[in-house]
Amino acid sequence: MEPWQEMLMENQDLYQERQKGKPPSEAGAARTEPLQKDSPLNHGVEQPEPPGEGRNAQEKGEKLGQGDTPSQETADPTQQLQTGISRAGPPEQEVTPKGQDPGPTLNHPVLDGDGNTSGGEEMPRVFQRGAKEEVEPPEEGRREEALMGELSEMVQQVVKRSSWWERHGIDDCIIALNFLILPAGFLCLRSDNALPFLLGIFILGVVHHSVTVKGSHLASHNALTESKSWGKVWAIFFLEICSAFTAEQAYYNHVKLHHGYTNVIKLGDSSTWKLPFLNRYVYMFIAPIAIPILTPLVALGLLKDVELKTALRTLCCMFLGLYSHYWLLVNVSGFQSVWSALICMLITRSLLAHPYIHVNIFQHIGLPMFSADKKPKRIHLMSLGVLNLPRNALLDWSFGHSIINCHVEHHLFPNLSDNMCLKIKPIVSQYLKKKKLPYNEDSYMSRLRLFLHRYEELMVNAPPITELVGIQ
Repeated sequence: MEPWQEMLMENQDLYQERQKGKPPSEAGAARTEPLQKDSPLNHGVEQPEPPGEGRNAQEKGEKLGQGDTPSQETADPTQQLQTGISRAGPPEQEVTPKGQDPGPTLNHPVLDGDGNTSGGEEMPRVFQRGAKEEVEPPEEGRREEALMGELSEMVQQVVKRSSWWERHGIDDCIIALNFLILPAGFLCLRSDNALPFLLGIFILGVVHHSVTVKGSHLASHNALTESKSWGKVWAIFFLEICSAFTAEQAYYNHVKLHHGYTNVIKLGDSSTWKLPFLNRYVYMFIAPIAIPILTPLVALGLLKDVELKTALRTLCCMFLGLYSHYWLLVNVSGFQSVWSALICMLITRSLLAHPYIHVNIFQHIGLPMFSADKKPKRIHLMSLGVLNLPRNALLDWSFGHSIINCHVEHHLFPNLSDNMCLKIKPIVSQYLKKKKLPYNEDSYMSRLRLFLHRYEELMVNAPPITELVGIQ
């Protein structure tokens, strides 16, 4: 039996004991103790790998795809995020006792394109304790590191042989084409005929999601360009001006938490997508319409925790993006009233909000979840906790391959562009299947039926964090 299968069986047995009201076994109690302490979720967690995990695979090539591996040599020590806040000044130096692994740090730079970070505070005790308690045979750990290292080397060879056009040009061109067809959408809205008007709505909706989802996603991973400086500029443009959200918080929550702790409970478990007070039909089919309204409101709430100059920059960018959209509808499309323009903004910005919500929950929720001290190595974590959907022309164009049909590849190598994820897809899928590792794939409609049928189980009645260590 594979090690990851044994671990899932152990976690499932522990969960069943808890559900039956039985006290957990001594080994189970040891595993759940860290989770019964204070929650490790704070705006400072940065490093995806807990102490004790080797770095050989990363040194051999995993850095190619891991967007959250710290590197003190390449970090910018003057920009730090503490509890999600941008700060200026060098970080405090930590003194690590001899023989002790320093573990993950708690600070990370603002929008460092490749995810490199500099030193910070000591990691939470829950991770230190969990790292000490986790016992893994050294030879098994080396084997898992070797698997990731071997796959990384294979992918790295493909990337080296690829041209700039393949690495960045194709996706940059797709985004540029969206901007080029944007005037046609505004002009179509001037028509009194239904068909051209609906075409204009469709064009503006597709362009909006291509820019705010595909563009913002690639920008947050610095996959649009090889320049870190330009990567930061594009991140602010796509995330703050186009998406009306804060770039720092988007980077922290997506790159640092979601990618660093994929399907790790209370860190990267996608629980932020859950709204238990809504029933299945309201959540799946009505609530997505409110995303264009909720997004800037949530961003405003997060701004109270950032320093003043960052908050002012974000406010100015958000206002510029929203007002530009409104101004174009009034002055180019010819809308006569404020409310008609605002309603048009809502419709176009929520045109693909339903698949956007669905895709984000389909690809992680319902798959194995792990506690912070009982998660497998990276290659097993990503193969177990991530799912690919089939190709879809509209969603591939608007959201990108890395979000739709190459999500497994994206989580293994997050710094690669959509086109490169598509290019390495055969290599990754064949390698995982050859090594008898999971490679999850399912159709959109199959996942939709699953979530409608098991909505209460998956999205509402989730077991408490102290009771859930592993679930499949």
